[in-house]
Amino acid sequence: MFGGQVIPPSNSPHLRKSGSRPVVFDLDKAEGHVEMEGLLHSAELNDLKITSLPINTAAIMPSPILLWRFKVLLFFLWGFICCKVGWDSVMRMSVNLRDLFLYEAFLYYNPLLLVTMMVWLWGVNLWVFAQSTISYAKIFDLDQNHLTHREIWKAATWMTIIVPTSMTAYLYLYSHGEVSLAASQPVLLYCAVTLVLIFPFDIFYLSSRYYLLRTLWRIVFPLQAITFADFFVADILTSMSKVFSDVERSVCRMVHRQVATIAWFEADSVCGSHSIGIPVALVLPYIFRLFQCLRQYKDTKEKTTLLNGELLWIFLSSL
Repeated sequence: MFGGQVIPPSNSPHLRKSGSRPVVFDLDKAEGHVEMEGLLHSAELNDLKITSLPINTAAIMPSPILLWRFKVLLFFLWGFICCKVGWDSVMRMSVNLRDLFLYEAFLYYNPLLLVTMMVWLWGVNLWVFAQSTISYAKIFDLDQNHLTHREIWKAATWMTIIVPTSMTAYLYLYSHGEVSLAASQPVLLYCAVTLVLIFPFDIFYLSSRYYLLRTLWRIVFPLQAITFADFFVADILTSMSKVFSDVERSVCRMVHRQVATIAWFEADSVCGSHSIGIPVALVLPYIFRLFQCLRQYKDTKEKTTLLNGELLWIFLSSL
């Protein structure tokens, strides 16, 4: 009774201060304050680390002007290498085959080089529209995700790099006796361009590629009202009739395995200059434009569209 340990209750007045809560509660509260201060201190340290990251990253990254100059330097270095390798490859060939081979190489790569130049100039047009505050997006019925002139120039830059590189590889491999590898270069390039256009995944500007393919479909089959974009692209296609003719001959030789050969030069060759596909490819853009005029007259009843169609018919008859 007297020798045992006495444990007073936690609410005993002997464990309290005058006019205060139990001491045990004060200890718990103090520990909570310490924990809260530790958490706040660690959070402040994390905030300081996060805010200091952009400063360190900005200090590491070089200036945009320096990057642009470095890219220009690499571009000119690449151009010099392509010209040097191409010239040496042509000089290795015999004089008798040199002209025919250059004509063939020009036939395969001329259409894509012209398309590349057209993309560069289209970027210039968009830049002029942007500087002149012309709302070309509404004129061509584009969505908010349409490509700007910078993105068009970026695509044109890659085209400028890829097409001459393939042409240089074609000249180099043929001049060094690798005929089969040389013949595969234009085939791979044309297949790559086709795959990029029809690639169904959301890369390589999917919405813009879909818009272009949909416009081409509306031009080939004018079963609906003609929009300004349909008319504009069809007018561009009429200026590219020679490109379509060269594409037809190039694809014909690829299909019949006449690339990097002179079999197409024979009189009975299916891909020769007498092929019926050449005039068909030349007149197709004008036929599409004629159908557009007829469709526009059906929708608007304007006689000027019939006049345009009559002029196109006269032009087709003279071919």
